[in-house]
Amino acid sequence: MTEPLVTVDRVTRTFGDFTAVDDVSLEVHSGEIVGLLGANGAGKTTVIRMLLGLLHPTWGILRLFGEPPSRATRQRLGYVPQGLGLYDDLTVTENLAFSAEAFGTDEPELPESLRTQRDMLVGAVGLGRQRQLAFLAALSHAPELLVLDEPTSGVDPLARARLWDTIHEQADAGVGVLVTTHYMQEAQQCDRLVLMSHGRKVAGGHERDIIGDTTAVEVRTDRWQDAFAALDATGMPVTLAGTRVRVANVPAERVRTALAEAHVAGEVDDVAATLEEAMTALDRQAT
Repeated sequence: MTEPLVTVDRVTRTFGDFTAVDDVSLEVHSGEIVGLLGANGAGKTTVIRMLLGLLHPTWGILRLFGEPPSRATRQRLGYVPQGLGLYDDLTVTENLAFSAEAFGTDEPELPESLRTQRDMLVGAVGLGRQRQLAFLAALSHAPELLVLDEPTSGVDPLARARLWDTIHEQADAGVGVLVTTHYMQEAQQCDRLVLMSHGRKVAGGHERDIIGDTTAVEVRTDRWQDAFAALDATGMPVTLAGTRVRVANVPAERVRTALAEAHVAGEVDDVAATLEEAMTALDRQAT
C-alpha cells in the first residue's frame, strides 16, 4: 500500500485540564473514503482542525502527505466545513472567484443547477445549493485529499445522494476522503470507519468490524410506546425502528422480565444488531 495521505499516530490534544483528543490513531489512503463517527463532543472536529494546521497536537505524530501540516500541505487538500466556509454577502460567482484566487487556479465553470443563481448573494441561496457550491469551491484546485465535516447536514435526501455521488467520483479518481457524518446510511458508504467517543478511538475497521459481537433484541407489540417507556426506565439502551422497540447488548430474557414487570405483552426475538446499535453500545462502554 502507498504512503498514507493522512497519518494520525497516537495523537492527543489538551486544552488546560481538558483532553479533547486522547491517543487517537487513523490513516487515510488515496482512493478510499474513511468515515469519522461519533457524537457531538467526541473529538472529531478537533482532529480535523489539527489536520488543517489550525491546532498543534499536544502529543503524538500527525502528518499530511508525509509531513507536518503547513500552508503547502493545505494547498493539496479540499475542505468543506460544517458551516460551509462561504461568504453570505458575496454572490455565488464572487465566492468561487475568491476561492480560485486563494489557490491560484482558474475559476471553475458553474454547473447548470447553479447558473440561474450566479449573481445571487449566497445568503439568499438554498442550503442544498450552498453545499453544492462549497463542494465546487473545495474541488476547484483538484485536491489529492478531501476533508468533509458533516458535508450533507440539513439537506434533503435527494441532494444528499447527489453530494455522495460526487464523493464517490472523487474517490474513484484516486482522491482520499475523510468525512464526518451522523447519518448511518452515509457511514455505510465509507470504505473504513473510525468511531470516537469522549475523545478516544473506541473502534475502527469495516462496518462488520464495528458491529462485532454486538447483539440486539426486538420487541413487537401493539403497546410499543409502553414497551419503550418500560425498558427505557430500566436504563437499557432502547431505540425505535418504526413501531418496533430494539435493545442492544441486553439478553432477551432480561427484556422479557422487564416487560412482564410492566405488564406489557409482546414478542421478544434476537435479531442482528445494526451499526447504530453497535455505536451506542461502544459509546456506553466508553463512559
